[in-house]
Amino acid sequence: MNELEKKAYIFASIFAVSNRLQVLGDAFDKNITTKQWLFIVCVSKFSLPPTLSEVANFVGYSRQNAKRLAAALAEQGYVTITKDQNDARALRITLTQKCKEYFAGRSDKELAFLDKIFTGFNSEVTDGFYQGISKLAENIEMMEKENKVADEL
Repeated sequence: MNELEKKAYIFASIFAVSNRLQVLGDAFDKNITTKQWLFIVCVSKFSLPPTLSEVANFVGYSRQNAKRLAAALAEQGYVTITKDQNDARALRITLTQKCKEYFAGRSDKELAFLDKIFTGFNSEVTDGFYQGISKLAENIEMMEKENKVADEL
């Protein structure tokens, strides 16, 4: 397989693997979907409660999809949605105690899930994969910025 064929294979495989991971993740826990899990993980990465738009941008969801996920999670009692004190248009997302306790209770199961997915990965393969995904994410971000500038012209 030449270099171009490998790149095309990787590109197509990312979509197929993503779909299959989502199915596995959704089956992992009937209470939380993979997309909801990712939303919660992103919220947890901010030091202060993020706005809905910040979470959407961070994870790559549209604001509308992020709002739907937040509403479903709020209905389940995993997050609260409040208006920002300085900007009434902005909605802030906060993880609830129920959410923190729920995820603390499944952390061992999550680690086992990750270990199983990465079976056969030694540190060299893991490091290479990490570097490749990081570079791909960097390139995508650069292309998104270029497209945004082009759209504004």
